Amino acid sequence: MSVTAARGFLAGAVRAGIKESGDPDLALVVNRGPSRAAAGVFTSNRVQAAPVRWSRRVLADGRISAVVLNSGGANACTGPAGAEDTQVMAERTALAVEAASDEVAVCSTGLIGVRLPMDRVTDGIAAAAERLSPEGGEEAAVAIKTTDSVHKTAVATGPGWTVGGMAKGAGMLAPGLATMLVVLTTDADASAEVLDAALREAVRTTFDRVDSDGCMSTNDTVLLLASGSSGITPEPGELTVAVHAVCRDLALQLVADAEGASKEIEVSVVGAASEADAVEVGRSVARNNLLKCALHGEDPNWGRVLSAIGTTSAVFDADRLDVAINGVWVCRDGAGGESRDKVDLSGRRIAITVDLRSGDSSAVIWTNDLTAEYVHENSAYSS
Repeated sequence: MSVTAARGFLAGAVRAGIKESGDPDLALVVNRGPSRAAAGVFTSNRVQAAPVRWSRRVLADGRISAVVLNSGGANACTGPAGAEDTQVMAERTALAVEAASDEVAVCSTGLIGVRLPMDRVTDGIAAAAERLSPEGGEEAAVAIKTTDSVHKTAVATGPGWTVGGMAKGAGMLAPGLATMLVVLTTDADASAEVLDAALREAVRTTFDRVDSDGCMSTNDTVLLLASGSSGITPEPGELTVAVHAVCRDLALQLVADAEGASKEIEVSVVGAASEADAVEVGRSVARNNLLKCALHGEDPNWGRVLSAIGTTSAVFDADRLDVAINGVWVCRDGAGGESRDKVDLSGRRIAITVDLRSGDSSAVIWTNDLTAEYVHENSAYSS
């Protein structure tokens, strides 16, 4: 259940001293081939960290031999010096794992606007390289945590081949092609073009549908690396299904670990005139802070759902809207339906269904409630 579940990959992690806590904070993932094909998607935030800019350039030829990841510092908004630090990280990794520096992706996460302690980073890269092993995936997933309470890994299998992955993320979870840091690996033999198509389709309905707090990071990165070591070339559709399964698993783990959350909320929009309408309505409902507070207080306030729908440009008739909360249709035809007293919100998971009754399209958005703990986490200290 890790980024090294697929054959041909090694990982290792160390306590480099980037984090004041002394927790693990630097990891390497290395592709030993024979293939080095890769694809990636990144944040659409116009303020992008130096590692994002570097990794975009590295992926231009569709090859990645290694990924170096650190937590404890985002290396974002650090100017030319931060760009130089990113290049140094790639070069030192390349030297340590015997790869070309222009085939090393760099991922960083943590506080924005602060430079990394590069002496510790470079020493950490050398130490992590000594720990590389096929069993190192779990410790790599631990090392990329910031405010995460748990590390996140997932795996899916095809006939004779595997897709594995790890992710980090607990705050600043909003769509922009990717959510926080994710590294996916497969031992299937696939071209960069096939990987790119599979990844983008998978991300579109998984990480891009996670909307925890409406805040988009400067560092969001999702990478997919293929070693080809299985010797099997699956049909593109088969690969997409497996990549989607791993992405969905990791995306739901991100929501479950959202900072301070006590409820995991699935917003399903059906009966939409288009998928775009369904997504827009789902996002509006998921981002409604009044609703998120109500659900934290276990109040099935469906009026707040309708209010959120009404702010969108989606096609609907306000007098034909239906809303269900945990299976109880509390709103019918834009007015009161079944008694809200029937809604049980005592559990952690909440399902909201919105029927726009305007077409055949649908979409699902995942979010969480708004809690005092979330406010505390994001006010008491920098993260």
